[in-house]
Amino acid sequence: MLDGCVPWPEELAERYRREGYWQGKTLDTLITEADRSKVALVAADGRRWTYGELDAWIARVAAGLSEVVRPRERVVLQLPNVPEFVVALFALLRVGALPVLALPAHRESEIVPLCRLSEAAAYVITGEFAALGKIVRESVPSVREVIEILPEAEPVELPEPDPADVALFLLSGGTTGTPKLIPRTHNDYLYNARASAEVSGFTEDTVYLVALPAAHNFALASPGLLGAFAAGGTVVLAPDPSADSVFELIEREKVTATGVVPPVALLWMDAAEFADEDLSTLELLQVGGAKFNADPASRVRETLGCGLQQVFGMAEGLLNFTRLDDPEELIVTTQGRPLCPADEVRVLEGGELLTRGPYTLRGYYRAEEHNARSFTEDGFYRSGDLVRQLPSGHLIVEGRVKDQINRGGEKIPAEELENHLVAHPDVHDAAVVGMADEVMGERTCAFLLVKGTAPGLREVKAFLRERGVAEFKLPDRIEVLDEFPLTKVGKVSKAALTRLLAGTPE
Repeated sequence: MLDGCVPWPEELAERYRREGYWQGKTLDTLITEADRSKVALVAADGRRWTYGELDAWIARVAAGLSEVVRPRERVVLQLPNVPEFVVALFALLRVGALPVLALPAHRESEIVPLCRLSEAAAYVITGEFAALGKIVRESVPSVREVIEILPEAEPVELPEPDPADVALFLLSGGTTGTPKLIPRTHNDYLYNARASAEVSGFTEDTVYLVALPAAHNFALASPGLLGAFAAGGTVVLAPDPSADSVFELIEREKVTATGVVPPVALLWMDAAEFADEDLSTLELLQVGGAKFNADPASRVRETLGCGLQQVFGMAEGLLNFTRLDDPEELIVTTQGRPLCPADEVRVLEGGELLTRGPYTLRGYYRAEEHNARSFTEDGFYRSGDLVRQLPSGHLIVEGRVKDQINRGGEKIPAEELENHLVAHPDVHDAAVVGMADEVMGERTCAFLLVKGTAPGLREVKAFLRERGVAEFKLPDRIEVLDEFPLTKVGKVSKAALTRLLAGTPE
């Protein structure tokens, strides 16, 4: 395995091979082994490619990229939901280079550290990120190429990567500024996609709509677009998750399944009442990324006319799904049960969830110190989630151990935002907490101690944008205090701030 990655112990690896979870295939076989005449991919503008046509495009781009990057070199990929995302991803896999999947919302404060940590050899973007590309080129010596247009060449024979090796890197939603890199191997991520597709009822007739950013683990492989490919289905790319964009695509392409975060589900449910589009082909709405409360969950079928599947998981591995044949009460009130028979789950006293299994990482990339804190001696990953487990195995998510805000499925590290805020010339100190919100699950409130004139919310947002902070991380609210409440050991009491927030007028 790639240096800096932690392999599974051989006895577990042998078990996962023996029991069929790891099939010794690469992710590229999702394309190469499919029915070449079947439509694989549809762009928002209606362009479409069969599996055979997509394979040929990938082969040309892989040949072009093989002249730019080498096997095992890291390549940061930051593309919106366009066909080039799918082609670049599979072309890099075919070359043996390792895609590092950044989100379209990431900006300088995320991308530059990410390129440095991964020692990226290249950075793949669209023209809208040209200014960011220039910054990366100037700031990260390892980056030899900033690629805005995918290179193509006459297809060539390329050596197949080892299925046991790393295929790509996902990003953690950690509590510190620089995202940690999550290595996913061909073996484990292929199982992740195939098993997720099976438990979600995907078949060759599935038409899956990618409504969330495709680089999200949920939209990529839980089951996401890779799961749709695994079933031989069709993937439709939406430019954004707004009802205006999505409802039109559902009607035009006869979409059968899609996955969203709770705030998007709520917006769709509101919009459906006034929509003219025919949504009758939609059979399954998957909701994950954050807890979906029981009240709106119970209204999905009557408002959107489709079934609901709750999904709770993490880019690090463990996925939980409500089953399609579960009683309605479990579908509405729980976040599902583990995907795989080999998933091992421990719920500690207090509710912290620990897990290990055939698709859960054994360590972050080049992060020995963090790994020592995040994994037990016997290899269980400390998820940081607080859960309650029912006798049926279903989990109910009750919160987070880590100091992190889950804003509609986007994880905001409080410490990172606090560090940006205290750089403001008028801010003496900052403490960031989440505040409950019906639509987003949580929104972000920044409590400030100021030196002089208190900056307003608009000024703070402008300051953070200038520092390259992603839009979803900007605070939704500012409150100015004379002093912070403290715990008995002298630390800022965020519990007290949260209580204060509940009684503070808007």
